[in-house]
Amino acid sequence: MIRAMKQDDIAAVQQIAKLSWHDTYEGIIPIEVQVLFIERTYSKAMMMKRLEKTSMYVAIHNDEIVGFANFTRIDNDGDVELTAIYLLPSHQHLGYGKQLLTEGLNNIQDAQQLLVYVESDNQKGRAFYERNNFICMEEFDEFFEGHPLSTSKYVYNLKTPVNT
Repeated sequence: MIRAMKQDDIAAVQQIAKLSWHDTYEGIIPIEVQVLFIERTYSKAMMMKRLEKTSMYVAIHNDEIVGFANFTRIDNDGDVELTAIYLLPSHQHLGYGKQLLTEGLNNIQDAQQLLVYVESDNQKGRAFYERNNFICMEEFDEFFEGHPLSTSKYVYNLKTPVNT
């Protein structure tokens, strides 16, 4: 089951972020960089701000939160960004990621496209987006918490041109 995230879900979402980040980025992003990012980005204050200013959904399995997704609101260009979609490692490949993505897509009908930025060595993430019809538009180098990374920008087009 997928539902909108509530304030009571913050601790579970923080734990999922931590576990899935360590699982996904082991050997890609140094652990100390991961810890700094998670502490800052998933602090209680930041989670409260996300709940207020973005759309967050949680995946539930047997009354336990096993994953979450975070979508920005539509910007002036008609774009929405998927800023996070994480599942407990034990609940990956069970359809929860697709369900979270679908819930977000169902709630952004007025957008033109959905953007997501993925660390280029995150093969699990890239495969998920490619299976779900995202197209890699570009790759670029950047610094993440002071650590050099290659990032891939993916786009999911929500508006298909109509032939006239």
